[in-house]
Amino acid sequence: MRHFRAADERGHANHGWLQSDHSFSFADYYDPRYMGFSALRVINEDRIAPDAGFPTHPHQEMEILTYVLSGAVAHRDSMGNVTQVAAGEFQIMSAGTGITHSEFNPRKDQELHLYQIWIQPDTPKLTPRYAQQRFDVANGWQLILSPEAVDGSLRIYQSMRLWRGAFSAQFPESEWTIAPGCRVWIQGVRGRVEIDGQSVAAGDGLALWDESEIRIRRGSTDAEILLFELP
Repeated sequence: MRHFRAADERGHANHGWLQSDHSFSFADYYDPRYMGFSALRVINEDRIAPDAGFPTHPHQEMEILTYVLSGAVAHRDSMGNVTQVAAGEFQIMSAGTGITHSEFNPRKDQELHLYQIWIQPDTPKLTPRYAQQRFDVANGWQLILSPEAVDGSLRIYQSMRLWRGAFSAQFPESEWTIAPGCRVWIQGVRGRVEIDGQSVAAGDGLALWDESEIRIRRGSTDAEILLFELP
């Protein structure tokens, strides 16, 4: 079975300095049909104005993933990390027993564009931790998150995997086998792909369950998706 979540049907928040689109219910946006999908709780696409951002705020009991599409994030947290996350990099934090952090756009003349994704952990009361890494292969699949941190991926405390798919003239299509009992969420990031004839463009989401295989084809231009394999 499948459910398509169109980009222009997402919840939207306009805070002036922040334009945020919510795939699932978040903050003042509430839709009982979209409370998450499996262990996925939040997929927010954020655009943050120059020299603006989120002041210090708390999190706990959540795996928090940030993917920077353009610009950079200036990050500071209660674990002592003070760093920047550049375009093409993923940042993962286990909030666990509790952290505080701030996120700002340090650029004076460039908007910051990112995805922030929250995943419910399968283990409570984790010790907070932080990691970041660049994943920007031009063609094909790249494993971003896995519970075992295999093949150069970042660790996630959940029985899931996250893949980045980059489709181009050199990698125009791919077949994907879905394991029995696995649920899949596909998030369009750039460009457009077709999944068994269903167009998935930037910002769109596609949920799949009780499926065994899909075929993904590049659209008329290069495209990028995130594919979540979920319990």
